Amino acid sequence: MPDSAPRPTADEDWENLLHQWRTQQITQPQPFFYSRVRAQLINEASAESQLLPTWLRWPSYAIMLGIILMLSGDGAIIR
Repeated sequence: MPDSAPRPTADEDWENLLHQWRTQQITQPQPFFYSRVRAQLINEASAESQLLPTWLRWPSYAIMLGIILMLSGDGAIIR
């Protein structure tokens, strides 16, 4: 049995969705939100001050650096 209720077209669906977005109230961030974000960024930045740079802590870069250093030597180790 066919559905006799007319379905909205794609354009009507988009218009309904846009209308819903326009009528939503803009939410305000909680008090001191930006202060908490700033404090978290500062904590992360201080935690990253380690002995080795970030790219060197990744194993693939460390292995590639080791291979390049082995191949670029003058061969004094081999003798």
